[in-house]
Amino acid sequence: MSTQLTSAAPMPSAVGEGLKKAFRTHPSGVAIITANVEAGPVGLTASSVSSVAVDPAAIMFSVTRATGSAGALLAADTFVVHLIDDAHAELAQAFATSGAERFTPEQGWRVLETGEPHLPTARAALRSRALHTVPVGSSTVVIAEVLDVLDGPLGRPVVYFDRRFHALPAA
Repeated sequence: MSTQLTSAAPMPSAVGEGLKKAFRTHPSGVAIITANVEAGPVGLTASSVSSVAVDPAAIMFSVTRATGSAGALLAADTFVVHLIDDAHAELAQAFATSGAERFTPEQGWRVLETGEPHLPTARAALRSRALHTVPVGSSTVVIAEVLDVLDGPLGRPVVYFDRRFHALPAA
């Protein structure tokens, strides 16, 4: 039996509220996803990034609403998923806040030869392109092929837990 999830407007429910509560106390890694589009660089913070396969190299993540930065990112040919450390928690907060300053020289951004914004101090950056997008309620799940892996310096990992960023001890 196949169940199809539609992109209908979200309806508050006890199950949905329970799901949000459950995931507030489930730590997840933090990433900043960036792209270069016709209007300029765009980016957002995501805590839903995970690996899907090694051959072909693929990852997945979800974005809420296909408007603003998320909409621009979904329309981009390629994007970069930056797996960040504790040193980038303030930057992650900026990319999670509408209207916050982004892509300033002080934040350390560079531009890859392929045009995407790149944070060289991220622990890893995964240059990717979308293979599939699946609308689910007010979100879109993206399955992406990883085109390049750019290694960076290792710091203290950061996780998102109970609506805040937290550093883990260094390995």
